[in-house]
Amino acid sequence: MENVVRGDPKLEPAFIAAARRLVERGAVAISSTCGFSIRHQPAVATSVNVPVVLSSLLLLPALLRQTPPRAKIAVLTYDSTCCEETLLGVDDRAERARIVLGGLEGGKFWHDELKRPTPPIDVAAIEKDLAGCIARLRAEHPAIATILFECAAFPIVAAAIRRVAKLPVYDITDLCRLTMASIA
Repeated sequence: MENVVRGDPKLEPAFIAAARRLVERGAVAISSTCGFSIRHQPAVATSVNVPVVLSSLLLLPALLRQTPPRAKIAVLTYDSTCCEETLLGVDDRAERARIVLGGLEGGKFWHDELKRPTPPIDVAAIEKDLAGCIARLRAEHPAIATILFECAAFPIVAAAIRRVAKLPVYDITDLCRLTMASIA
């Protein structure tokens, strides 16, 4: 997980090989369990003939278009220090200024994921860490109107965060549902 988050370029051949094996075994679409896999999206997508959605960050350009022009989108990630602007897929500076990054670095979930062996996922910790991050971001950026979860561990608390934040929350499961619904 750490190698994917930090962007180890040596992983790309393994991503491609895994996608090809999955297609050979009958996969009709390819997804990922880490939003930082977006780094390998172009290479994997060109290596197979099925839809490839390696990260919820692929939703970001569409979310910017559906959100009011003065509103901001909070992208919540496992570790915002590893989320370079290039991963967002937004080149326009004005649009990029509407994106606010927040991460859970230093929180319980973040620390748990670094332990070996990794302990069972603490759902309450993810919810608490995310709610705290959102509160901090909204205090600094009151124009936040939408939340995008980059981390594939976050969807488990999406409903709770929607209730607390009273904002739309999107994640990789939304993108996967959309992708699977499009396949005949």
